[in-house]
Amino acid sequence: MDRAGPDPNSIYPNENIKQVCYIKNVITHPNIQVGDYTYYDDVNGPENFQDHVTHHYDFIGDKLIIGKFCAIGRGIEFIMNGANHRMGSVTTYPFNIMGHGWEKATPSLEELPLKGDTVVGNDVWIGQNVTVLPGVHIGDGAIIAANSVVARDIPPYCVAGGNPCRVLRPRFDRELTEYLLDLRWWDWPPEKIFRNLEALCSSDLERIKTIKE
Repeated sequence: MDRAGPDPNSIYPNENIKQVCYIKNVITHPNIQVGDYTYYDDVNGPENFQDHVTHHYDFIGDKLIIGKFCAIGRGIEFIMNGANHRMGSVTTYPFNIMGHGWEKATPSLEELPLKGDTVVGNDVWIGQNVTVLPGVHIGDGAIIAANSVVARDIPPYCVAGGNPCRVLRPRFDRELTEYLLDLRWWDWPPEKIFRNLEALCSSDLERIKTIKE
């Protein structure tokens, strides 16, 4: 596949750079779904990406869904719904997990503040040491600044950052954003992406509108 890019089914897209791996080829949790070409960059072992998805328990059933062509920096932390405590009672303390008779205080799923699946779109760049809280949706083409805590949804093609993370500015005007969302270049076959690499990577934003089929 050299002429059309790296093999999306390889662990390391570039065998000379072992700090970058394609995530979908190293995960084992059935409730984590990752698209082709999405990578995690970590000098301490990108193969351990799944260790950065915490409180992800099968009995809850929530999913982490990440699209294609995402770039995720080291230190990412996806906190899933299992981290939530019961909030409508006098205490938030999880007596039940300590055992020794305290199991009688086990909450039902209905009593926990479950926020649904965590979804990262396609072509999203997440900087270093970002924390993503349960149920957040990050739109296609978004950029999340380093050290951010993402506690709410981020729209497509926005630059966002901070704690809590907020939109700092749109990346493009509305017309181009809508064009790109409709284009969905990440769903093209590898050969078409290869033919259009110059347009995809050009600072001449109008060039993307001259697609080579």
